[in-house]
Amino acid sequence: MGPNLVDYLLYEKEDNGIVWIKFNRPERMNALVGTSQMNGTVAKVGEYMRAADDDPDVRVIVLTGVGRGFCSGANLGAGGGADDLGPEFPGSRGSHEGPDAARQHFFHAFTNLHRDISLIRKPTIAMINGPAVGSGMDMALHCDVRIGCEKTRFVAYHNAGQIIENGGCYYLPKMIGIGRALEFAYTGNMDADTAYRWGMINHLVASEELEQFTRDLCARMIAIPPLVQWISKRVMRAALDSTLETTMVLTSNAGGILNQSEDAKEARKAFMEKRKGRFKGV
Repeated sequence: MGPNLVDYLLYEKEDNGIVWIKFNRPERMNALVGTSQMNGTVAKVGEYMRAADDDPDVRVIVLTGVGRGFCSGANLGAGGGADDLGPEFPGSRGSHEGPDAARQHFFHAFTNLHRDISLIRKPTIAMINGPAVGSGMDMALHCDVRIGCEKTRFVAYHNAGQIIENGGCYYLPKMIGIGRALEFAYTGNMDADTAYRWGMINHLVASEELEQFTRDLCARMIAIPPLVQWISKRVMRAALDSTLETTMVLTSNAGGILNQSEDAKEARKAFMEKRKGRFKGV
């Protein structure tokens, strides 16, 4: 069963195992919609990610934007009304006061969203076709792989008077090192060449080749047994906050599980027979 669809976030499933989740507000550079607990963009991205993860026909999830932008983050010019789309997130209800009040619904909402992006089993790719601003940048950072082009640009929260958050402060120092992460935190802007040189994006290609490059990478991923990918993802993400010894125990245990799987047996058989494997994720 697929997600409940909305027009400002597209869910395009293809027969080849790829699902495209696309921010679809090109007239506003794909700014987020509303603070709705059920219908805001943040909630819907999580819902779409979970639906794709639960679909046995889906192998790779690609997050991107329609038009010139990836996602320009929160719509700072919105003053409520149509953008709200229903009841707000739990953290924004009540009579919060003080400097932290405005942040509460973001904290509750994005905590759930980034768990959805980071912890689902299947490979996730951010195809960053333009500026990734604030929350848009955070969602790209939580994906497993990032592909950019000359139009890619990362912009932090400085125009809103905020620090990098929603997991950005966690991932950036690990991806690019503390010195570079702090330089970005102090300036708030990063172009595509710098992002590639610093390791924030995996691949930098011409914009006219971006979609085909992404499709080719998806095809290479789909050729690998899904259990290998799922367990690799779990172990590597756990290893970010672990020790060498603990990671070795995890990989040892995981290797034994994989060795007895149907996909592992099929992989070995396909290798010997010099053909493509037919994998089921079991």
